[in-house]
Amino acid sequence: MAKLYFNYSTMNAGKSTILLQASHNYIERGMQTFLVTAALDRRAGEATIASRIGIGAAATTFDQNTDMFDLVKNRLGEAPCHCVFVDEAQFLTHAQVWQLARAVDDLGVPVMCYGLRVDFQGNLFPGSAALLALADEMREVRTICHCGKKATMVVRLGADGQALRDGDQVQIGGNESYVSLCRRHWREAVGEA
Repeated sequence: MAKLYFNYSTMNAGKSTILLQASHNYIERGMQTFLVTAALDRRAGEATIASRIGIGAAATTFDQNTDMFDLVKNRLGEAPCHCVFVDEAQFLTHAQVWQLARAVDDLGVPVMCYGLRVDFQGNLFPGSAALLALADEMREVRTICHCGKKATMVVRLGADGQALRDGDQVQIGGNESYVSLCRRHWREAVGEA
């Protein structure tokens, strides 16, 4: 039975690596997958999902105007597809998450979404909020804080190395400016009591 999955974590936890490995597992067994990523993320090049450990694959891109149901339906019309993988799922809109849920329900194809849960200010991304509400299954991709506890938050560092409290929710690239922390150390870094 097809389901909508949300695999979430903080920055630098290996979400794209896990996505690419899962897709490879399908392909190794003779099944086809459909890889999708946000058009605004071009860190690895245009229309590419890549991991910092050096693996990558071509993908179809989406932006805020993409109808995700139609995208999946059209792909299914071209050739068999056993699973849809969506990277950078935090950039989906609320409506697009509903479109993916509809693809699962009406087209019978599993959709596995991978993305950040919260931004550097501790706020949910719109796509992540919708996925937390609608996903059939959620899986946390774990990474650790410098203290050894589970990291659930991320800070964005400014040029001076201090944690920023304000700024645009989305900043593509700059992995070196993000640090994954446990909640306690995130609160300390941003000056929260």
